[in-house]
Amino acid sequence: MAESNPDDALPLPEFETPPKILIVAAQFDREIASLLIQGASRVLETVSAIHETVDVPGSLEIPPAIKFASRRDEFDGFVALGCVIRGETTHYETVCRESSQGLTMLGLAGHCIGNGILTVEDRDQALERADPERLDKGGAAAAAALHLAALALKFRPGPKGVGFKLG
Repeated sequence: MAESNPDDALPLPEFETPPKILIVAAQFDREIASLLIQGASRVLETVSAIHETVDVPGSLEIPPAIKFASRRDEFDGFVALGCVIRGETTHYETVCRESSQGLTMLGLAGHCIGNGILTVEDRDQALERADPERLDKGGAAAAAALHLAALALKFRPGPKGVGFKLG
């Protein structure tokens, strides 16, 4: 069994006001999704984040769901949770590539997203990675979303000056 090393993790950021985070969870495998949500929720509650969860059918639906939710400008960050298990067809590669590319495009557009979509060979790997008491990839995705939300606050645009700046 692989073990995570907590000494390698960044400490969770601190917020003046609780951040609001949306967890978007693919329910293709409800047991795995439930474990991922538990881990993510536990980390978010550590920093008193306000969070809610919406369910989508599968990992391909996660990027559009985040895009739809971002239109309301209500969330400081997003946690993408799902699981793609390799099968006998090339569908695995398509789902992995397209869901990852969708999240990357949203991230580059300024959305703070922690990617917790597992891409695994079998169910045992998925359970190990999803379990909050083992590798806790849901918690890791929540931590990533919080770190990005903190960076977005730090680097948010300030007021623009008018005219010349005298030194």
